[in-house]
Amino acid sequence: MISDYKGYLIDLDGTIYRGRDQIPAAARFIKRLQDTHTDFLFVTNNTTQLPDEVAKNLRENHNINVTADEVYTAGLATADYLDGIAGGKRKVYVIGELGLKQALLNRNFEFDETNPDWVVVGLDYDVTYHKFELATLAIKRGATFIGTNADTNLPNERGLVPGAGSLIGFVERSTQQRATYIGKPETIIMQKAVKKIGLDKDDVVMVGDNYMTDISAGINFGIDTLLVYTGVSTREFVAKQEIQPTHIINSFDEWK
Repeated sequence: MISDYKGYLIDLDGTIYRGRDQIPAAARFIKRLQDTHTDFLFVTNNTTQLPDEVAKNLRENHNINVTADEVYTAGLATADYLDGIAGGKRKVYVIGELGLKQALLNRNFEFDETNPDWVVVGLDYDVTYHKFELATLAIKRGATFIGTNADTNLPNERGLVPGAGSLIGFVERSTQQRATYIGKPETIIMQKAVKKIGLDKDDVVMVGDNYMTDISAGINFGIDTLLVYTGVSTREFVAKQEIQPTHIINSFDEWK
């Protein structure tokens, strides 16, 4: 039941929509949260878009009336994480799109291709060998290596295309170093999301369609989970997992 929790951390793609396709039950679910004044925050591994763009897409294409304050991306989580540990080390080299770069600029980081303190790698639709070269050389010189999220593939209308994790993997191979990962299923993004929503972790539930990212993020963080069969994970796959989601539903219409 909705009233079981004070707050909901909710995945987007596969959970609230499927690419450009609407999930009407998801829109009804968000409306019920709003009507009952239940806090929620969309938590997404997307780093390419700013929260304003994500909220605009929800409003204009999926009948979900939300604001940018209700969206938390892996780009924001990366910037918040670095802001908390960087001190005076504010120079960063980024492989990524505007959503990630602007989040870092908003936390007073400055871009430096040759002598950065941090190398941050996320999804970049225009990635080149030269960008990988700069990242590799900077890490070899001592920059700390950060990866936004480990998603190896992204679903789109053409199939499964390379995700941020594939780009990060390239740099891991070229540097022989593993990145510190921020996004789901890691706990860093969950810690930051709970802080943003302003609730105790015992009062929130992680909602998603993907056992390996959304549900595992909740399990790793030690909070309840709600799996909805509208996206990636199948019943057969989930049944084989040692740790089961706290709740499983076929549609949000079942969660009243």
